[in-house]
Amino acid sequence: MANILLIIICFLSGIIFKRYSEATTSQIKFPKETPQVLNSFIIYISLPALILYHIHELKFQKSLIALIFMPWIIFIIAILLFTLIGKIFFNWEKEKNAIGALILCSGLGNTSFVGLPMIEAYYGKEYLSYGLLADQAGTFFMLSTLGIIIAARFSEDNSQNQNISIINSIKRILLFPPFFVLIITLILKTIQFDYPDWLKQILLILGNTLTPLALFSVGFQLKLNEIKNNGKYLTIGLFYKLLLAPILIAFLYSFWEIDRNVYYISIFEAAMGPMITGGIVAISYNLRPSLVSLMLAIGISLSFLTLPIFWYFFH
Repeated sequence: MANILLIIICFLSGIIFKRYSEATTSQIKFPKETPQVLNSFIIYISLPALILYHIHELKFQKSLIALIFMPWIIFIIAILLFTLIGKIFFNWEKEKNAIGALILCSGLGNTSFVGLPMIEAYYGKEYLSYGLLADQAGTFFMLSTLGIIIAARFSEDNSQNQNISIINSIKRILLFPPFFVLIITLILKTIQFDYPDWLKQILLILGNTLTPLALFSVGFQLKLNEIKNNGKYLTIGLFYKLLLAPILIAFLYSFWEIDRNVYYISIFEAAMGPMITGGIVAISYNLRPSLVSLMLAIGISLSFLTLPIFWYFFH
């Protein structure tokens, strides 16, 4: 419950302080560059801290591999689906950034900050380890690798030479702080380097700043008057994320002989709203920030209504 309240408070705070800052008579003044500053802190400090801690502590379990595969399946289908839709129905050259935003927001679920408390509320505390595995080995690891690659590719200027574009994409990926830190973390994990307790505490404290700062930033950037301009993308993106994705997982996993509870939790996690961190990465690559803010705000809100439906049919 506390996590859900924190989401609401931080998001609403961003909206409120944005309005106060714009009022000429207000004494409260947040500069218009506030989201850029917060996003930079997240990308350079909060997210690397989370990677250093969670990926290092991650323990793979063969019996739960279906939970790890679930986010990858949803994301890869999102890439294929939205790329196809973009090229057939939309102006690809003009709307490439919007398609990239859709992939990152609709292909990545909020399997941790919303997912974990929801699992505890609907299925019980004993299943939190399932959610952690789906989040760390699935969603979070994928964002740090394939997610960054997609963000870099879709943010490229199509007028550039293709070879130059590929080189720029590789540079962006390698120099992107979370990816660079991921490589370091995997090396430390491979050589079995143990973190001292004081370092773990520091990493957790820094990592915990991600959600409140990200939600405040998203709320600060929210422009409801942009719904009209982003309506078509918002509709297909949320339809995929909140309804089609969990239905696809339910269908595909029905052919896989896995534990019943793993099956249920996989579907439930697939039904989560868009991932906050994925949205911040999309914004940092300038992938239609107005659409990203709307996807996060409306998607997370609607997920509180759609999740009980999936729980009712799969528990």
